[in-house]
Amino acid sequence: MGIMGLALPWETRIPAVAQRERRVEPFRGQVAAPDAAEAGRAEDAALAAACRSGDLRAYERLYSLHGARMKNLARNILGSSTDAEDAVQETFLKVQRGIASFRGQSSFATWTFRVLVNTCYDARRSRLRKKEVAADHEQQRDAAPRPEPRAPVAHPSLRMALERALAKLTRHQRDVFLLYEVEGFRHAEISSMLEISEAASKNTLFQAKKNLRQMLEPPRGGYAAGAR
Repeated sequence: MGIMGLALPWETRIPAVAQRERRVEPFRGQVAAPDAAEAGRAEDAALAAACRSGDLRAYERLYSLHGARMKNLARNILGSSTDAEDAVQETFLKVQRGIASFRGQSSFATWTFRVLVNTCYDARRSRLRKKEVAADHEQQRDAAPRPEPRAPVAHPSLRMALERALAKLTRHQRDVFLLYEVEGFRHAEISSMLEISEAASKNTLFQAKKNLRQMLEPPRGGYAAGAR
């Protein structure tokens, strides 16, 4: 899975992972007023009803509300802007075809993002199968020796280190980390998208952060030992 090009200003967030600083959540700390929350739920329900009735303007509204965030999430999961565009387009087709299956057990937006996540998983599995087929074909041919790749010119930045560390996480840990830390979803939403419990989402995020710290932090006393 490609992790390069994460759609996030990592330069401002990597130190929080590498230095064990507490994550600042300026928006989550602000509790929406009851009337605003109720208005949001009403709009979500009205949007679902309009989409169910086949109103194309409702799908345009759905895209205007969530399209950019959907592309960002798909890009972070798939590692490609082109693949992300395809995944979002496929998601809207699936939502339109499967809107009758929406039962309102979660918000319409959360249900839509769950369709997107599953679409990204399908695309990722398809890409992996293609790579396996290509590798099999490559092994069957008498390939000429290939030149060794050139070493990087500059020392890798902290951003590159984090991207490599993310690639070493399990798929489940990486996805929960991206959904929570990058996209800002709550554990209740993630549990609905990934069809896991909130406790499992929280535990997976904890393990992901723990593994990232172990991979990113320099060995304790390494510098002092080397200086002797």
